[in-house]
Amino acid sequence: MTTHFRYFLIPLGLIGSWFLITSLWRNPGIFANSTFLGALIVIEIVVGCLWRFEKIFFLATMGCFLLAGTNLPFSVESFAIRWLFLAFGALVGFTLWMRIDRTEHFGSFHLVALFCLFAATASASASEAPRTALLKVLSLFLLLLYSATGARAALVSRPGQFVGSIVLSCELLVFGVAASYFAGFDLFGNPNNLGAFVGVVAMPIMLWSVLTAERRTQRQHRSVALALCGFLLYVSVCRAGIVSSAVVIVGLAFGLRRPGLVLKTAFCAALFLEFMAVASPSHMSELMDSLNARFIFKVQSIGGRPGVIGSRETPWEDTIAAVKHHPWFGTGFGTSDLRGAGSVGPSPIYSVEGSNREHGSSYLAMAEYMGILGAAPFLLLLLFLIRAATRVYRWMRTTGDVHHYAVPFAMVVVAGLIHACFEDWLFAVGSYLCVFFWVSAFLLIDLTSTNLARRMAPLFVGTAPTETFQRHVHVRIVDM
Repeated sequence: MTTHFRYFLIPLGLIGSWFLITSLWRNPGIFANSTFLGALIVIEIVVGCLWRFEKIFFLATMGCFLLAGTNLPFSVESFAIRWLFLAFGALVGFTLWMRIDRTEHFGSFHLVALFCLFAATASASASEAPRTALLKVLSLFLLLLYSATGARAALVSRPGQFVGSIVLSCELLVFGVAASYFAGFDLFGNPNNLGAFVGVVAMPIMLWSVLTAERRTQRQHRSVALALCGFLLYVSVCRAGIVSSAVVIVGLAFGLRRPGLVLKTAFCAALFLEFMAVASPSHMSELMDSLNARFIFKVQSIGGRPGVIGSRETPWEDTIAAVKHHPWFGTGFGTSDLRGAGSVGPSPIYSVEGSNREHGSSYLAMAEYMGILGAAPFLLLLLFLIRAATRVYRWMRTTGDVHHYAVPFAMVVVAGLIHACFEDWLFAVGSYLCVFFWVSAFLLIDLTSTNLARRMAPLFVGTAPTETFQRHVHVRIVDM
């Protein structure tokens, strides 16, 4: 954070200290209240993170959102604290971004995001639960504002440290989640939640980090984390996570003109299955029977239908019926038409507050929330992301290089767009997956935009541009 903004925090700290001393003088028993003490500690943590905004605030925010989706201690308290982090991040990020010396402010993508907020607000006003819908619009506003300012400021100020901290955090999380599984503790509480984390976040980031490792020891422990990602997908049996990871791996292999990467992945998967079969034949037989039921047929004991997408047919049909009742402007942002949807359980990705239900797809959820007209700016926003990811893919095909920082964010965006076809988290701001995806999306737009890409290029791993980039110095992502 800039020195001037830190000086702004100093008087705030003095005012806060005066307020605490006055409160203690008037009501000495207030500090015996556990709720008050907890709130005081949270505020101190937030202010401490704001002091080192570019370095740790994004990781702290993501950690708070991730904690709310786990079975760890203080996960319940994180449900409220995460909004405090997001609100402060949006406010401070906007102030900080306006003070940065930069060549561009906001572009077409950010203008479309603003239109999305207008459309969501108009839809929320017509909802059967307008207060809930407007609160969800407010959360979406805070997320988009932070993604468009605070996260971008952190990337512009120190790109290498920012991306490196994300890689290190994902690596540690993968080791921690795997250790908790081997210890018999279900960290995420739901296999779909585990598959979403690995398939959209961990697998793309770790795959890119292995390919760009600078030292042998670094490549080795990152490879172990990548192998653990495959193991966690195996035990989660999450079809959406497996499909999104497979598409990312295949796309990266053909983008780099290295089809052998696909063959190596298939060989490692076959070797792992063979090892499991030899180590425990009886367990492997039971597991394969379970896979046939869960992955291929997905048979459920209540309300389920046999078939590859049997578990999705009921929520899809309910959503389509709701869209037919509200075809143009939807049921209201973040709120559903619950008529006839009593048999549908809560979503494993995000919480349901009594005004929502599972849709089985983020895109169907948006169709119900916004209707055909209201969803138009959201679809345009997604088209911008597809265009940016395509630019990165074409750049990799031209240069054969993977070291640009746009590559991991493009992989996350592609994995997220595919995974969102089967889970409705894409615009559910309470989900850690939603927060990470949209921050990655805004950073991807920056890294593929004309001004920032040319000014910040070469944004490459290492201290200097790679030899491949030197041979193709005339090639830019923005020229693709």
